[in-house]
Amino acid sequence: MTADLKFDYNNPYLKQFSVTADQIDGLGHTNNQVYVNWCQDTAWAHSKSLGINLQDYQNLQRAMAIRHASYDYLQASYLSEPVCVATWITHCDQRLSLERKFQVFNSRSGALLCRAKMQFVCINLINGKPARMPSLFKEGYGNAMVQAL
Repeated sequence: MTADLKFDYNNPYLKQFSVTADQIDGLGHTNNQVYVNWCQDTAWAHSKSLGINLQDYQNLQRAMAIRHASYDYLQASYLSEPVCVATWITHCDQRLSLERKFQVFNSRSGALLCRAKMQFVCINLINGKPARMPSLFKEGYGNAMVQAL
């Protein structure tokens, strides 16, 4: 059974996970790095749902690279607990940068486990320097941008 989740924004992209034994650290709860991986996996899944994948990045020689990320860990999760990660694109200037926010929940209890934010910059894959977003990024990411509740 899934609890009612209190989202910060409307229309989240959601991805489900379950805490596995190899994700538990020496303190008996989910290692913080796992939250980072869940957020990255959810961001990629959301991008794919928008029609933007790794092959597009390679073909266009452009990528959205993480410039800054922050994580606020609020509660622990434990072995076998169901986890739901919600994400939104909260800013896209349709030139160089976008921002993505996340909420990580215990799906059963509805407890908010973590809030995260990633800031991205579009880069040229050949030289690693900032580059303008191609149309595919402007349209896909730009049209997915949400407004605060």
